[in-house]
Amino acid sequence: MSLLRTAQWPKKRLRFLTSRARSSEEGDLLSGSSEVLFLPMEAIGEQGQLDLSRTRPIEDVRTGYSMFFEGDVVIAKITPCFENGKGALIRGVPNGIGFGTTELYVLTPGPDLDGRFLYYVTVDPRFRRLGEAWMTGAAGQQRVPENFVRDYVVPVPPLPQQRAIADYLDRETARIDALIAVKMRLLELLAEKRRALITRAVTRGLDPNVPLRDSGIPWLGKIPAHWETERARWLFRERDERSDTGEEELLTVSHITGVTPRSEKDVHMFEAETKEGYKICLKGDLVINTLWAWMGAMGVAPLSGIVSPAYNVYEPLGRLEPNFVDALVRLPVFAQEVTRFSKGVWSSRLRLYPEAFFDVWLPVPPLDEQRAIVERVISEAAKIDAVTSAAERTIALLKERREALIAAAVTGQIDVEGTA
Repeated sequence: MSLLRTAQWPKKRLRFLTSRARSSEEGDLLSGSSEVLFLPMEAIGEQGQLDLSRTRPIEDVRTGYSMFFEGDVVIAKITPCFENGKGALIRGVPNGIGFGTTELYVLTPGPDLDGRFLYYVTVDPRFRRLGEAWMTGAAGQQRVPENFVRDYVVPVPPLPQQRAIADYLDRETARIDALIAVKMRLLELLAEKRRALITRAVTRGLDPNVPLRDSGIPWLGKIPAHWETERARWLFRERDERSDTGEEELLTVSHITGVTPRSEKDVHMFEAETKEGYKICLKGDLVINTLWAWMGAMGVAPLSGIVSPAYNVYEPLGRLEPNFVDALVRLPVFAQEVTRFSKGVWSSRLRLYPEAFFDVWLPVPPLDEQRAIVERVISEAAKIDAVTSAAERTIALLKERREALIAAAVTGQIDVEGTA
């Protein structure tokens, strides 16, 4: 295909290529059914995958939801879902009809547009980048305006050419997606290996031949016979000092990164005008996000600063190395343990208050052994992290390749007829 030929393709706005005039089909397709396919946003993947296993009673979705039909294309309208490429060609839908979140735009291809070709147009990175520039609304809740989608100009090759382009992209993106899936599985295995390494080191030590004893603590199980155990109340004391100015480094706590400076995180959440009265946190203190402790949002501060008054800060009393504590409290099994001591009506609103935390039992190896464990964990984790970073770079390159293929194919820069 030559670029000259491509330049001869007519260009039209999507409003003249798509329609929603299908209401007469709704009654026929829904008659006799009590359940209908429902797609929440999480059921739509970033490479067009669909989870078709979810249903809802028809009467619950007839109003207030987006309706779509077999062959339609759906596009997420809200950030970050739009930016991440969430959208899909609706295929394999029971009864040919379904409903989804109102955060979806639904496009029905007209007679001059192939549905698969339309889908690839909507995941073309240029469509996504331009849509991002058009977004309106408050930070974190921005949406792509409907007029942007309807007025987006598309080069429209003849239908046979559209289908050839879609066939080519189906084949090539499937190959790339398979490679991405392999790398994603590798990342999962590396994460499991990293967790297992840290869990074994901080609960069993480094010597596989050391005599073990039952700790008497269900979440710990057997520990080296020479280790002690102690309640947290004898290992920490609460620090409740407040900032006079609020000018210290603001730290945040998450289940993914532990304690980190807020300035290093890409967050858009509300931030108070003044931080006077925020809690002082010194380097080596244990900080627990009271509301999200059940998810593992805790860790040891790598530097001094201030944290939200809603957090709890604990000063170690000298029997535990800060880095050992950080590795210990960020274990998934530890988060499960503190959940037992948390208070709240709903599981998603549990809070870990100081008196409850002080009742938790912890292992206390000799200090020199704690330091050796930390050194080993840092060394071995660094090796795993290097492989992880390489796999993540490969995934990023594969995704870039995928985007470039789509962009080139839908604009006629690839001779798809010569690549079958």
